[in-house]
Amino acid sequence: MDDSAAGRVLIAGGGIAGLAMRRALQRRGIPSLTLERRPTPADAGLAINLPGNAVQALGQLGLSEALCTVGSPVRRREYRTESGRLLFEIDEAAFWGEEACPRCVRRADLLRLLTLDLPPTDLRPGSEISAVRQMPRGVAVEIQDGTAETGEFLVGADGVHSRVRRDTFGASALGAAMLASASWRFMAPNPGLDAWTLWAGSNGLFLLIPVDRGEVYGWVSVGGSAGRERDLAAFQTAFASFPRLVRNTLDAVLAQPEALYHSPLEEVHIPSWTRNRVALVGDAAHATAPVWAQGAALALEDALVLATLLAERMDWDMVGLEYEALRRPRVAHVQAMTDRLSRTARMPGWARNLLLPMIGPRSYRATYSPLRAPVSA
Repeated sequence: MDDSAAGRVLIAGGGIAGLAMRRALQRRGIPSLTLERRPTPADAGLAINLPGNAVQALGQLGLSEALCTVGSPVRRREYRTESGRLLFEIDEAAFWGEEACPRCVRRADLLRLLTLDLPPTDLRPGSEISAVRQMPRGVAVEIQDGTAETGEFLVGADGVHSRVRRDTFGASALGAAMLASASWRFMAPNPGLDAWTLWAGSNGLFLLIPVDRGEVYGWVSVGGSAGRERDLAAFQTAFASFPRLVRNTLDAVLAQPEALYHSPLEEVHIPSWTRNRVALVGDAAHATAPVWAQGAALALEDALVLATLLAERMDWDMVGLEYEALRRPRVAHVQAMTDRLSRTARMPGWARNLLLPMIGPRSYRATYSPLRAPVSA
């Protein structure tokens, strides 16, 4: 290993998880090199909902003030039937407090915040990893352009279809999410909403969240065979009984299909996230359905915990195991609560509408209460 790689951490992936890892290491004074396979960021012009624990994690990364300049606060949630009847609502601002009030921001803005005040020299776009090789005191990665890089630790932050996971642990089948096999995301003009609003019907879910500049971020899923189809228009009848506001928004989105992003819902459940000096973070380790909007939140927390351990431990051989032991309980809690609400969403409409006013607020509190405590190593 050459001198330039001594004490250096390699990061595979320059998305939210990878950039959070890079930032957390920089704040701890640890050199890193981030290798991102895409030549430019792939945010698809979309937004992301950041629950309170994600907001707290961004604060720990030194971004509290900057975060307040982008997106919109999410102060209230409303859960409605397909006819528009309100089942229950949540005062999110009261639950999390003003400092950790959830926020919906554009993905491009979040990626920009994560790179604020960082030198561009340690981020290398267009560098797709082709192989990972572990060495006695470090890791080497081969890049498709024929070059190679070495470091004393490798963080796999390369998403659901992680190359680092495959090369380190072997091929593992991805599981379809219990909630639905596929979903679509989009941006659309705000039809007059001032709250996170979900409509749940017998055949589909439709979520809209105000962002900024008069737009909403939308997420929609359809049950049954939709996962095998990429064309949401084929399932438009699933929303025929939804309120006009929903149907009009859907019509507007389908009129611009290039702005509609199809995304299969895949989950990652693997017995180990670490091996020697390789550790997985974010979706590469534990992707889950977006029921509680914890994908980015857990990735940000992973980065904070792993960076702290790398900064505080002299010997990095056991850091991965310690990181996993600290993070597993919190992730397992989110996965269990995701499965619980997914089962509820798949109930017959009459049963779901009868139960949600009672169990919905309890489920929200049971899920998020353990997440209000900021993470620490």
